Amino acid sequence: MVQGSQAIDRAGAILAMVIPAEEPVSFACVVEHTGLARSTASRLLLALEANGLLERDSQGRYRGGALFTGYAARFDRVESLIIAAQPVLERIGQLTGETVNLAVPSGSRVVQIAQVTSTYVLGATNWIDVEVPGHCSALGKVLYAYGVMPLPQGRLERKTPQTLSTQQSLLDDLESVRERGFALVREEFEEGLDAVAAPVREGGSTVVAALGISGPSLRIGSEHHRFGELLMHESQELSVQLRI
Repeated sequence: MVQGSQAIDRAGAILAMVIPAEEPVSFACVVEHTGLARSTASRLLLALEANGLLERDSQGRYRGGALFTGYAARFDRVESLIIAAQPVLERIGQLTGETVNLAVPSGSRVVQIAQVTSTYVLGATNWIDVEVPGHCSALGKVLYAYGVMPLPQGRLERKTPQTLSTQQSLLDDLESVRERGFALVREEFEEGLDAVAAPVREGGSTVVAALGISGPSLRIGSEHHRFGELLMHESQELSVQLRI
């Protein structure tokens, strides 16, 4: 019982250090701060990670895990969504090298709330504060397709010759989104820019956000299907975390 109590106390000390930290915490910092032996710290961190209390970022540093994210969701849905999605965005960014975004609806607007920027110089754009009409956006098409955002009325703004400019063309495109499970934009917002996006569901059914990849057509154009499949897989992983 003493050993069990000690283990709980030590695990609690690790959580008390990692959870309030403003930045993810390295293994070395955990050892230094807690005074634990490296083997003991490693064993406890593995247990905390396995039980969803901690997780590691792309650099192997520790931060709060899915259980804390789920608890926080009751109080701040957008913030908790960003926290839950960040490892997913980072993983997609590592696999593709492209810019990855998470977006939610705000009335009739697409609001991009999180981003991992492309590792390429060409295509490394910060989209967080950029206004993109929903019909020109793969993220927006996802939100339209699953009824999360109201459809635009009247004639659609034409950004390029490839932009969908009529209600019927948009409705046809949204039907394709639902059939294949992801949305495509081919130079519809800006010439030379393509994007792919997939829905993020909460509770396994309700679409609450869209997860997307964007970049130059010369790189994205030949990867539409592969990126779409990747986004659907990763969005399902994210949806599992949100089912708490």
